[in-house]
Amino acid sequence: MSSVSERKDQGSRRPARKKASPPRLDRTQVAETGLRMLNETGLEGLSLRRIAKELDVQAPALYWHFDSKQALLDEMATLMTREMRHLEYRVAQDAGWDEWFAESLRVLRRALLRYRDGAKVFSGTRMTTTEHGAGQELYLRMMTQAGFTVNAAARAFFTAFSYTIGFVIEEQAVQPLPGERAEGYDPAERAERMAAFPLAAQISADLFTDYDARFDEGLRAVIEGLRATVLGEPPG
Repeated sequence: MSSVSERKDQGSRRPARKKASPPRLDRTQVAETGLRMLNETGLEGLSLRRIAKELDVQAPALYWHFDSKQALLDEMATLMTREMRHLEYRVAQDAGWDEWFAESLRVLRRALLRYRDGAKVFSGTRMTTTEHGAGQELYLRMMTQAGFTVNAAARAFFTAFSYTIGFVIEEQAVQPLPGERAEGYDPAERAERMAAFPLAAQISADLFTDYDARFDEGLRAVIEGLRATVLGEPPG
């Protein structure tokens, strides 16, 4: 009897339901999650393991797509470049090369400022697709029509790009996100600390405030330098 009842008990058991497997990940989903987490963690706190936890998967699942943090940053920078297409260009269609040139750098800065450490993420990265080539082609066509050689146009953008990246890295050290201010960068407190050096104390506000105006001021200096050194034109 015992063996019969044992067989009945075994037969009445339902097979265990298989645990649903997590949704299949792709590179874009992982990079989008990294960008979303960036404002919370900053670049230093962002890791593949932390992203895996956010996505509720094991870390090895991400290593199928990214073999290093730098590879992840390359993909995140590629997504940031893609986002720039949807940012507004505040310049007239018939504007000259200098206005379009300046506005393209302002758009880059706005894109970087959307994310904590956005400039650090973007710096030194390699695009993982060629889709940015369309924008480069338009830029180079505009600049060559304005009198630049194609090589001079490339160097001009690299100079201005490097200025923009460096400026935003310094800006985000003081203001990690719009409306935030890191400790130690209060102009009045700095002026007080530097009281023994009156000229140095006087520039505290110039260093740590009014970033929009200061960025445009530096951008004008870059453009006028290009106008004089590459095109041989007098200052505008």
